[in-house]
Amino acid sequence: MSTADYTTWDGLAKYLAQVCDGRSRRGQRYEWPYLLVLLAAALTAGERTLVGMHHWLHMHEAELVKLLQPRRRCIPSVITLGRALSKVKVENLEEMVSRYQRELDGECGDAGTIVTQQGEQLVGQALDGKTVRGASAYGELVHLTSLVRHGCGVVYDEAKTSVKMHERRAADIIFSRNDLRHTVTTTDALHTSKKQARQILQGGGDYVFVVKGNQHTLYADISAAFTVLPPYGSWEQEYWQYETATVPYYGHGRTELVTLESTTALNAHLAFPGIAQVVRRTRRVTYHSSGKTTVSIEYLITTLSRGRVTLHQIEACRRGHWTIENVTHYPRDESFGEDRSTIRTGSAPQALAALRNAVAALLRTEGWNTLPAGFRYCRESPQRSLKLLGIPAT
Repeated sequence: MSTADYTTWDGLAKYLAQVCDGRSRRGQRYEWPYLLVLLAAALTAGERTLVGMHHWLHMHEAELVKLLQPRRRCIPSVITLGRALSKVKVENLEEMVSRYQRELDGECGDAGTIVTQQGEQLVGQALDGKTVRGASAYGELVHLTSLVRHGCGVVYDEAKTSVKMHERRAADIIFSRNDLRHTVTTTDALHTSKKQARQILQGGGDYVFVVKGNQHTLYADISAAFTVLPPYGSWEQEYWQYETATVPYYGHGRTELVTLESTTALNAHLAFPGIAQVVRRTRRVTYHSSGKTTVSIEYLITTLSRGRVTLHQIEACRRGHWTIENVTHYPRDESFGEDRSTIRTGSAPQALAALRNAVAALLRTEGWNTLPAGFRYCRESPQRSLKLLGIPAT
């Protein structure tokens, strides 16, 4: 009989212990919290595959059994670990992981937030999807859409779709089950639609959308208007209600100059839900080694009015959107090898993604700037892993 007291668990382990058991009642040899904590512990050690996880767990079997006190005094087989992942009730696991990450959210401070001129603090959050390329089953790719906080990369929510074309449907689900008040949602051009704008507004939130060619009429109207926009400071400026700002960035062997030009004269014509201003964002990048300069232009629409925020703050929101790539998707691919993972049975790909998100957020919150540094610390001793997960030493 297990002597583990799950009520003493804290942190991520506390939430994993609350995940519903998706297995049949017959033939259960291992406690459900024990299996989930073993998987999470192996992820903190940087293991990418089920075989690698089992190998690391087996290497530290005696210590893990002593600390976790399971009913069967051994490490489950690799088949049992895989079957446990495939039987996870993903919606329930994601809910628990989301609760845990929102608990971590309080430790992010003011990362990714802007303060309006009225003193309201708005938290930036990015919505985007990624395909788990290795987890294809019968030719069908698993696509995950995530809602991630700017700056610190805490994953608020995640939803699965079978193909990228259904990413908007996943966004609808995510928006409907999250509190959007006091937030600014940034997206890529796929989500620039009146339907999703209304959904964000109905939830009490704000948005900064990118406009590209997939919205043909909207893009054509905005680009044509900015083509005839007069020089800043001209007598026509009052008609166009025109403002501009420049933000420089330095580093990584290049100088980047972002120029923001804003007008409110298009708001009535575009008739986009909640629109407060339209912004042309011109990015000039000069590379020091070659002297080459590249120029790119994109258009933004936002509910953030000039009476609430500055153009510099809109730029901070747009820049913060890349948190989802730089802090969430890229580390999952490079450090956890998610794109190369071939685990695909049942709910396993989505369950592993949720556990990777939680472990990555945990390691970053504990002070590791890179995931491999945290992996090296945990790999040496399972006691370190379990302590990070919130399980006290016995």
